[in-house]
Amino acid sequence: MKTFTASAPVLAIALTLAAGAARAADPELVVFDWAGYEDPEFYVSFTDKYGDTPTYAFFSDEEEAFQKLRSGFQADAAHPCAQSVPKWIEAGLLAPLDTSKITAWNDLETSFRDIPAFQKDGKYYFVPVDWGNTGLTYNTELLPAEEAATLQSFADPKHQGRVSLPDGVDDAYALGFLAVGVKDWASATPEQFKAASDFLRAVHKNVRTYWTDGASLAQLMQSGEVYLAWAWNETFSTMSAEGHPIAMKRDTKEGSSSWVCGYSRLANAPGSEEKFYDFVNAWLEPRTAEYMVNSWGYGHSNATAMAAMSAEDLAAIGLETSENLRAGTLWQGPVPADLREKMIAEFELIKAGF
Repeated sequence: MKTFTASAPVLAIALTLAAGAARAADPELVVFDWAGYEDPEFYVSFTDKYGDTPTYAFFSDEEEAFQKLRSGFQADAAHPCAQSVPKWIEAGLLAPLDTSKITAWNDLETSFRDIPAFQKDGKYYFVPVDWGNTGLTYNTELLPAEEAATLQSFADPKHQGRVSLPDGVDDAYALGFLAVGVKDWASATPEQFKAASDFLRAVHKNVRTYWTDGASLAQLMQSGEVYLAWAWNETFSTMSAEGHPIAMKRDTKEGSSSWVCGYSRLANAPGSEEKFYDFVNAWLEPRTAEYMVNSWGYGHSNATAMAAMSAEDLAAIGLETSENLRAGTLWQGPVPADLREKMIAEFELIKAGF
């Protein structure tokens, strides 16, 4: 890939060449993100202060983002998830954070914020922002409840062509490992990795498509083309609110998965450091947490803001917690580098039918 060395004002033009679709606005803050997160309701205070939104460039998965950044693509902020952060730190892609400039730092969920793998030499490199669950999601009119009680249904030949999985290695392997009895993928043995891969190969025979965003999956499930999916709680919360017969079964025999993502400042950031922190601080405000929960169905890292929300409302969108659910959860935390590389390579082979 071409290495971009343009100054920040020129960078907005280069973004469309380097990262596909982009949304140009304030050239002093370029955010490399998942599509959809440019929603201005996430950073109202930033726009109020500067009169414009950041410039956005988008990636479809973290490995794509990693390779583009390694190749010299420049931006100021990026939105990785927990399992990728150590790899990005070791590759020199991330800059250490000045946590004194993050106004809600002490309000953040410490089980996300203080993970050792997000730190190096006493410095933090990752601000957790959004979290959610990935679990068995199904059409209650087309799939019997007893078949929704186990992840083994994904591999049952009777569901050929009616299944959809995420086109993302981490969510896919969360399913694979859970199905073979692994709750801690960081300590998975080679034999367990092979068993998880074999399960995903069996599921591949049933997959109608690998979904890339919640909207496309919702269309498939609304039409009835797909009635069994491994999906984020966004799908359940939005579709059930619209009256569709969609349920999420987090307490299957094998369990479900949880993930957390957030923002990091990039080491080669050409733009404004002040705007980066203003952007992050806007994201961490209670009003952003309320919007994230109520409009997107995801959890927010501001534990103080989340604690003020109704437990009943959180349960209605699949964000409830209990000892039973926690015990059955595979946490998509940092993965040993060699295992992650094997997961990435193997998942590409599985999707290709090998």
